[in-house]
Amino acid sequence: MRKLKKHWKEAAILLLVAIVYTLLVKWVDVGAIGPGKTKVGWQILNGFFHNLIGKNMFFYQLTKYLGVIPFLIVAFYGLIGVKQLIEKKSLKKVDKRIIALGVFYVIVGLVYIFFEKVVINCRPVILDGVIEPSYPSSHTMLALCICLSSILISKYYIKNEKIRKIVDYATIALMIILVVGRILSGVHWITDIIGGILISLALVSIYRASIQEEEEII
Repeated sequence: MRKLKKHWKEAAILLLVAIVYTLLVKWVDVGAIGPGKTKVGWQILNGFFHNLIGKNMFFYQLTKYLGVIPFLIVAFYGLIGVKQLIEKKSLKKVDKRIIALGVFYVIVGLVYIFFEKVVINCRPVILDGVIEPSYPSSHTMLALCICLSSILISKYYIKNEKIRKIVDYATIALMIILVVGRILSGVHWITDIIGGILISLALVSIYRASIQEEEEII
């Protein structure tokens, strides 16, 4: 029970940090340094990193194509859920971790849609002739949310320990490549990446607490 309370407390703190950080990015040190004079928060920090890194289409394309792999992880757990549903013929009998994971994926999607509508920052570069919202980095969120949640529950669905370790290490490597590659691509402000990390950690912590709660109940 103490461990469960600790997890929920950590999730609440991380969520608060993510919210406060997002508000600070929106309101602090705002300047028109983006394409078309779009306004950007923390302009000194963001401007410094963008001028330092520039734009690198190799890393942009690399992260674009590698960004498909996390969806294969989603499909893997989705198939497990469908298999259990068919075999047990009742949603109530499907593993609660899988159901919680499905809800988690929906929440991640809703957060993405929210920031498409509520624009915090726009990209430091124009892609395909369009000025796009860039906060938080969706690739960073995708990498951390899907990869970390997979690592949390892989032991329940990949029984072979050697294979599981290989999969987990590969998942960690993919996550790092996507986040670092997105930074080096220069298509995001550095605060977009940091925001993506903080929001993802908050969401994953909530998922971790929810599945820990199920284990406490069991």
